[in-house]
Amino acid sequence: MAGIKALISLSFGGAIGLMFLMLGCALPVYDKYWPLFLLFFYILSPIPYCISRRVVDDTDSASNACKELAIFLTTGIVISAFGLPIRLRKS
Repeated sequence: MAGIKALISLSFGGAIGLMFLMLGCALPVYDKYWPLFLLFFYILSPIPYCISRRVVDDTDSASNACKELAIFLTTGIVISAFGLPIRLRKS
C-alpha cells in the first residue's frame, strides 16, 4: 500500500509541476515560452536508463559499465534541465 501512495503522490507532484510550468509560460505578464524546452529534458531523462536496462543482464551483481554510463547520462540531462532556465535568464 505504501508503494501506491508514493506513486500517487509522485504523479500528483509531477502534474502540479507541469501545470506551473505551463502557467508560467502562458501568463501574459511574462510572455516567454522558452521554459517549455524543459519538456524535452523531462522526456529525455529516463531514456538512457531504460535502454541500459534492456541491454544489460541483471543477474550480475557487480557494477556494469553500461548501467553506470546510463546513470551518468541521466544525471547530465537532469542537471541540464536545471541549467537551461538559468542560462535563459542571463540572456
